[in-house]
Amino acid sequence: MPEQQQLEMVIHDARKPLNHISMQAELLKLMVEQSASPADIKQLADQIISASKECSAIMQTLVK
Repeated sequence: MPEQQQLEMVIHDARKPLNHISMQAELLKLMVEQSASPADIKQLADQIISASKECSAIMQTLVK
């Protein structure tokens, strides 16, 4: 597979977890504003961390 095409594919794959992170962060802000339970806030923060790790793993394919 040509290098440019491979790069485009990795960028495309990274968008999903990045969008997930953004949406979850917005939701986290709303939950804090509405005084959500600490357990719910922690669960959402864990989802953000997980999506961040997924994105990092995708980006790591660029340096292999």
